[in-house]
Amino acid sequence: MSARAVWKGVIGFGSERVPVKLYTAVTDRNVHFRLLDRRRHRPVHQMMIEPQSGKTVSSDDRHKAVVGKRDRILFDDEELDALTPAPSRDIEVMHFLPPGTIDHQWYQRPYFLGPDGDVETFDAFAAALAGSGREGLVHWVMRHKAYVGALRDHDGHPLLITLRHLDEVVDADALEPPGGDELSDSEVRMATDLIEMYAADFEPERYQDEYRQRLEALVETKRSGKRVKVKPRRRQQPDDDIASSLKASLARERKRA
Repeated sequence: MSARAVWKGVIGFGSERVPVKLYTAVTDRNVHFRLLDRRRHRPVHQMMIEPQSGKTVSSDDRHKAVVGKRDRILFDDEELDALTPAPSRDIEVMHFLPPGTIDHQWYQRPYFLGPDGDVETFDAFAAALAGSGREGLVHWVMRHKAYVGALRDHDGHPLLITLRHLDEVVDADALEPPGGDELSDSEVRMATDLIEMYAADFEPERYQDEYRQRLEALVETKRSGKRVKVKPRRRQQPDDDIASSLKASLARERKRA
């Protein structure tokens, strides 16, 4: 694996110990801007200003606080440091869950796992995980923060995904229930036909970050010294006559109902 490991740990369950390395499974491809002085083209820096006096506040004079409607609770660094979990390299397996137990809504950030020295033990664990079809529910501490994650197989590679906590996930029951009249059988059939018409395999290469591509092209144009002509982008119009026809049929059916 040519990627650089971002962390090392040891998966533990029962008497088994599997040393692993974590590799990020996603990467940031965004173009990042810097703020420059308009005339001198030199980088500018942010400063913390106390609004009433207009004076700069140094880092030694700043306090972290939770500000409520009626109070301000101040914290020292020592108080907050005492809340952080003790450092550890252990990735504790709490359970192995049936496949599909964890909804994708809970998933946050994925990491690939690779062996940290003991290749045979890692390969045996990876094969067992893939063969079981289950997801491991694990707990670990990384960079002063505790995580709960899902450990699952991804095309023969163990994948560790950090999970959101219960109070971060919005339950569908919190949404307003859909209203409207009850659908007829013919309306459901037409809607089903419309869905089937769009059925396809997922081809990720077809879905690009068009804004980033246009921005990168603009960067290269300006870098080469060429003149830039800014053209407003036209809104893409749907060109699927079959879809329009089915939508019109569905609308007509609603009127007759």
